[in-house]
Amino acid sequence: MNYLTWGYETPLTILLSIIAIIIVVVAQSKISSAYRRFRVIKNKKTMSGAEAARVILDANGLQEIYVVETKGELTDHYDPSRKVIRLSSQIFHGETIAALAIAAHEVGHAIQDKEGYSMMKIRSALVPFVNLVSYLGYFGIIISLFSGLTGYFMVSILVLCATLLFQLVTLPVEFDASKRAGVQLEQLMLIEPDEKQGIADMLKAAAMTYVASLVSNILNILRIIIMMQDRD
Repeated sequence: MNYLTWGYETPLTILLSIIAIIIVVVAQSKISSAYRRFRVIKNKKTMSGAEAARVILDANGLQEIYVVETKGELTDHYDPSRKVIRLSSQIFHGETIAALAIAAHEVGHAIQDKEGYSMMKIRSALVPFVNLVSYLGYFGIIISLFSGLTGYFMVSILVLCATLLFQLVTLPVEFDASKRAGVQLEQLMLIEPDEKQGIADMLKAAAMTYVASLVSNILNILRIIIMMQDRD
């Protein structure tokens, strides 16, 4: 990508690229820092992430959803198609604040699915569209090699806008899941009052990564638009 556009970079577009990178790096460092901090702080109930997830699921009539262990770090997610919550090993077995926060967050998505949360439905509907646009984008880049940079710019904006739309819908879904996680942990008395802030800090750091990706994408779209105008 860069070899096509490097000659059209200006101090402003370079600055936008740098800002976008910094925003993402800072957000990732915050979630990593929060995770490192809270993964070593034991929760007072000595409850693993898997156990907490099971308790919250059962309390919300979601006995049919399985909680399974998956590989990797921070690879935790809810699979709505298979009705499975997958937790990374440290979250699945961990009896820490981080384990409770992340496990409860993923259960929050399962509760959204059960209740038919509208933004989650919209996000699920957008997945095939965004995947298709991203897939076609690679072909568009090849075509633009022959049609000139204008074609490349237009393809890039199309792909970024599709991603932006998905990110805009994802934000309320993630924030709502975190809110549900905090409520469930507190109502089911899975945490003590003095652990509430730690749970909130962990969930907030995770949510900020989605905000950072959104802002970074907006800056990249602005950068390409400026480059198109400069070329014209």
